[in-house]
Parts: sequence; structure tokens; C-alpha cells
Amino acid sequence: MRDCRQFYIDGRWVAPNEARDFTVLNPASEEPMAAISLGSAVDVDKAVAAAKKAFESYSITTPDERLAILRQIIEIYRSKMDDMAKTISEEMGAPISLSRAAQATVGLSHFLEVARILSYYQFERLQGSTLMSKEPIGVCGLITPWNWPMNQITCKVAPALAAGCTMVLKPSEIAPVSAYLFAWILHEAGVPPGVFNMVNGDGPTVGAAISAHPDIAMVSFTGSTRAGVAVAMAAAPTVKRVTQELGGKSANIILEDADLEKTVSEGVQACMRNTGQSCNAPTRMLVPRSKIAEAAAIAKRAAEVLKVGEPRLDDTGIGPLASKAQFEKVQHLIYKGIEEGAKLITGGCGRPEGIRKGYFAKPTVFSGVNNEMTIAREEIFGPVLCIIPYKDEDDAVRIANDTSYGLSGYVTSGDIARAQRVSKRIRSGNVHINGARLDFSSCFGGYKQSGNGREWGEAGLEEFLELKAIFGYGAQER
Repeated sequence: MRDCRQFYIDGRWVAPNEARDFTVLNPASEEPMAAISLGSAVDVDKAVAAAKKAFESYSITTPDERLAILRQIIEIYRSKMDDMAKTISEEMGAPISLSRAAQATVGLSHFLEVARILSYYQFERLQGSTLMSKEPIGVCGLITPWNWPMNQITCKVAPALAAGCTMVLKPSEIAPVSAYLFAWILHEAGVPPGVFNMVNGDGPTVGAAISAHPDIAMVSFTGSTRAGVAVAMAAAPTVKRVTQELGGKSANIILEDADLEKTVSEGVQACMRNTGQSCNAPTRMLVPRSKIAEAAAIAKRAAEVLKVGEPRLDDTGIGPLASKAQFEKVQHLIYKGIEEGAKLITGGCGRPEGIRKGYFAKPTVFSGVNNEMTIAREEIFGPVLCIIPYKDEDDAVRIANDTSYGLSGYVTSGDIARAQRVSKRIRSGNVHINGARLDFSSCFGGYKQSGNGREWGEAGLEEFLELKAIFGYGAQER
């Protein structure tokens, strides 16, 4: 079992102010895999003090100096890639194939993209005699989840470093070991003491202390909408900037001219990927009413060929859910779908056949779902797909937008112009046309209760900057 009970503060590994051990479980075996400490407000104070002191010098470094740090991190991250993939797979259950192809590599992708942007980004621009200057916002609190641990850590840390900010990271206590490895990467890369700090802990204690801290200028939070509301409320008295990437209930609109076999099969895979634990998963599949039975049959076949099992095996397609609490939530919502009259096509409650230990759920497909059912309204965060019929294009758009969330949308059509037209009507921060993949140079974030602010690309960098106007900067001397 790994001992990860120290915090990273001011360039050193330090003991917590008060010992509060927490055992991290491997969700596939339900056995302990690491021990961390749960921090306190005192530990947060120490980390913030180190970040505040380091900000004085780090905030005035040149872009070239910061770019050199990013490039060193990239080099070391590459050397630790396989260790990172194995760690993520062990701590939160992602199949090792997914960990190697996406979970670990996405962290490198964010650093590469931010380094590319920093190589050309203009922090100052003269507008007449006024200098428009973009400056680092200050000490940042970064609170990240367990479902894509490196994605969410690096898409915050990389732009914060590039902007000239210092920071305190609180990773999820459910999957903190990859963050521990990440802190070692930054230490080995020579990130100056105090620039990056990490305190483990739970949301009500460490998360709340970060959110409310008067010396933190910005909080970047990723997690549930419920927790995001708590962060915003704690941050409000100090009027700090809060950016949030929260929940989702994304609609996958399959128009009648789409290739149904291909699109439904791919939609099932996208929904079930990472055991359905992705905020942008296409969990509501909208299908023309006349094709609902055919779509359900295709989805059943696609779900039933997915291999659920031990994450360490190369041919595993779906691993366990990340925790007991998540397993119980998913089981409750599957039962709720059956109770409310949705038609269970495949899957259902309980573990898959032959599996008696671990937080494994059956890949589940419901048809006959209407948009008022609980499983169509709430974010399940598990391998559960809802197939919903629609009458026509306008009805599909109405159903897609009839949600409190607005993170992602998906539109498939044989007519690209039609798909483009429909995509512009979807009220979400991201829309995928005909299976288009994510673009790390673009932006990521949501409308409505899916959050505010943007991550990734230039938009993500600018969340960590303040815009200052200096009047008369370019004026002639008198």
C-alpha cells in the first residue's frame, strides 16, 4: 500500500498539521491501495501563505521563463506516462487501455497545448496611448474530481503556470495518488518553491477553506453541480473569481438520415466509456420515433459486447465505478428507471454475472424513456443510456435543451449543413457533429447549471488573467 500522507507545500513534502488518515480503495478489488492524510484549514493556510509569497517573484517572470518550466514538466511527464496510467487505473478503475490511450495522455496534451499558446501569446497590447495589459490574477485554488484526474488537474495547473499564477491544489480524496505522482513531476521539473502546492482533503473541510480563503484570488472547480454551488457560496464573501465545470446530461441527436447502425453503436460506446463517468457523456440518445425499436436493438447488441472486468487486463472495456457511494447511486437510479416505467433493454441492477466483488455495474440501456423521468433528468454518472423518441427536428432540439444542464451536445446527420444548423440551436458549451473528437486548442465548459467560465486553449489561459488598462502609457513626453 502506498504511503501518500504528506502534503506538498513550499517546494517540500511536509506532514499535516494534524494526523487524519484516509484509506484509498482500489474499486475493482475493494482493497486498500494507498493512505493519504485529510488536511485542515491550518494546512490550507500554510499552503496559501507559501503561494502568496511565491507570487511576488513568479508573477513577474517572463513568458520565456515560464515556457522553459512547462517544457521541463512535459519532458518529465513523458517519462512517467506508464506509471501514471497504471496509477489512475488502480485508483479509480479505468481500464488500462483507456488509461494509456486517454487518462494519462490527456495530461500531456494540455501541457503541450498551453506551451504552444504561451510561445506566441501577447500579454500586452498598446491601444492608442493606453496599454491593455493581461496580468496573473494571483493565488489560485484548484479543486479537482476523481473521474478524469489528470485531465482536470493539468487543464488548470498548466494555464495557471503559464499565466504567472501560484496555486494550491486539492485533488479528490477518492483518486489522489495520481496527483501525488504529478506533484513529484513538478518537483523534479524544478517548479519554484511555493508556486505549486498540494493539500489533500475532503470538500467540506479543505475545499471549503480554499473557497473562502481571503488570500486566494480565484477558485477553479470541477465536480458536481451541488458541490459547485457550495464552492460559489463560500467564495462569495471575498468576491473572488469562480470558474466551474459541473454536471451534464448531454443529448445525442440522431437525425433520420444518419447511418443508424453506426451512430447508435458509437453512441453506446461513447456513453459507456470510462464506465459512464464523464460529465460530457452522451447519455440521452434522441432517435426518430419510427426508428426507436431498431435503435434499441442495435444499442442492446452494442452494450452486450462490452467486456466488464478487471481494469488491468488489456481487453477490458469497462472497469468498476470509482467508489461504493457511486456504485450505490447508479444502482438506485437504475432501479428508479425501472420503477418509473422505462423499458429495460439490457443490464439492470446488480453486478454483472460472475463478478462478486468490486464496484462493477452492468452496462444498461433503457428505451421508452420520456424526458420527465428521473433517469432523463439527473446525471447518473454510470454506464446507463436512455433512448428517447422524438417527432421531428424541432422536437429533438426542444428535448435536447429541456435540461438544467448545458455542457455538451451531439448531432449526427448525413447532411452536414443540416447538422451544422441543428448544432447552433443546442444550448450547450460544446457540440460534436458526426462524431467529431474534442479539440484541446478550443475550449471546454458549459451553459446553465453545467458551470461558468472555460477551460482549455486560449480561453482557459485567460481565466487566470486580469485585464488592466494603463492610460497614457504610450503618450509623448511633455
